[in-house]
Amino acid sequence: MTKNKDYYEILGVAKTATEDEIKASYRKLALKYHPDRNPGNKEAEEKFKAAAEAYQVLSDAEKRKRYDQFGAAGVDGMGGYGQEMNMDDIFENFGDIFESLFGAGMGGKRKSSKKAAPTPKRGHDLGKEINITLKESFLGIAKEVSYYRFAQCPTCKGHAAKPGTSFQVCSVCHGLGQQQYRQGFFSFAQTCGACGGEGFTIPNPCTDCKGQSRIQHFEKFSVNIPAGVFDGAELRIADKGDDGIFNGPSGNLIIKVAVKEDKKFKRVGDNLECSIMLTYPQLVLGCQIEIESIDETKETIKIPKGCAVGEQIIIAGKGFAHLRSKGRGNVVVITQCHIPTKLTAEQKDALVKYSETIGTQASAESDGTIIGFFKKFLG
Repeated sequence: MTKNKDYYEILGVAKTATEDEIKASYRKLALKYHPDRNPGNKEAEEKFKAAAEAYQVLSDAEKRKRYDQFGAAGVDGMGGYGQEMNMDDIFENFGDIFESLFGAGMGGKRKSSKKAAPTPKRGHDLGKEINITLKESFLGIAKEVSYYRFAQCPTCKGHAAKPGTSFQVCSVCHGLGQQQYRQGFFSFAQTCGACGGEGFTIPNPCTDCKGQSRIQHFEKFSVNIPAGVFDGAELRIADKGDDGIFNGPSGNLIIKVAVKEDKKFKRVGDNLECSIMLTYPQLVLGCQIEIESIDETKETIKIPKGCAVGEQIIIAGKGFAHLRSKGRGNVVVITQCHIPTKLTAEQKDALVKYSETIGTQASAESDGTIIGFFKKFLG
C-alpha cells in the first residue's frame, strides 16, 4: 500500500467527491497511464498502480469511511489491502472499468471461455390458420392440421455429429468464437470465420441432417377446437413448433381460428342472435312459435300480444359456451314483420276494411315519434 499519500490527491478529487466523480477520475487516470499506452514507462506504471490503489479504497464506502478517520492505517489489512498491488490484481478487480475503456477481452486480463459443444437453442413458434363455420364454433369440432416443421434428426438424435463422433474446440479461436486484433493502442474483435462464431467445429457431421441437428418433417394431427371459440382466437399447442437446435426445447404451434359468417345466425358476445319473420296479426294477437336453433334443436318461444318489431325474445342459457367460465350465453330472437308486396283484390279489400275499422289515425306515444295525417291509399 502506498504510505503517507493522499488518495484524494492521487485521484485529483476533493474529499467531498461523489462516487461517480471518483470513478470518472479513476477512468481518466487509468486511460492515461495504462501500460498498453505507455510501454516500458516505469513511472507511468507506478502512477497506474497508485491510482488503482486509491480507487480501491475510495470506491468502497466502508473503507473510505475508515480511511477518512484513520488514514491509510485504517484500511491496512482489510481484504488484502496493505500489500503491493500487481497488474493481475488490478485487471481482476476492475475488469468492468477496463472493458468499458478498451472493449471486452482487451486492456485487462483475458478470460477463456472455451466451447467444446454447442449451446442448445429453442425452436421457433409456428403459425397455422383454421377456418370453421359458426355452427362448428358453437358445437366445437376436431380438425386435422397438416404442416411442415423442423424435427429432431432421427439418425444423430439432434447431436449434429455422426454417431460415435463428437465436437472439437475451434483450432483458430480456441473456443472463444471471436478473433482479437490490435492496432497500436486500439483493439477490436470479429467473428471467427473458421467456426462461424460457435467456438467449436463438427469434423464428422451427420450425413442425414448435414450437421444441422434437424430435418424438415411433414406433421399431421387432429386438434380439438373447443365449443364457444370465437373468431380470431389463438390456440397454443405446446411443443408442436420447430424442434430446438442441438436438442434445445421445441417451439409451439399457434393456431388462429377464423369463423365464417352464417346466413341466419350471428354471434354477439356469447349470445346467438337470429331474426324471426312474423305476420302483423301474429304480432298484434300474440302466438307461440317453434324455431330451430343453429345446432338443429327445437325451441318454443312465446310472442306477447302487441309485440313491436325489433323486440328481443330471450332464450336463456342456450347461446355459446363461455370459454373461461361455466355457463352459456343466450339465444336472442329479434322480431320482424312480414310486409307483403303483392296482394290479391280480395286481400286488399280486407285490408282496407280493417283499416277503416281501427281507424287511420295513429296515436302519439311519448317516445319521440311524430304524427302522420292520413290522406288516401295509394294504388
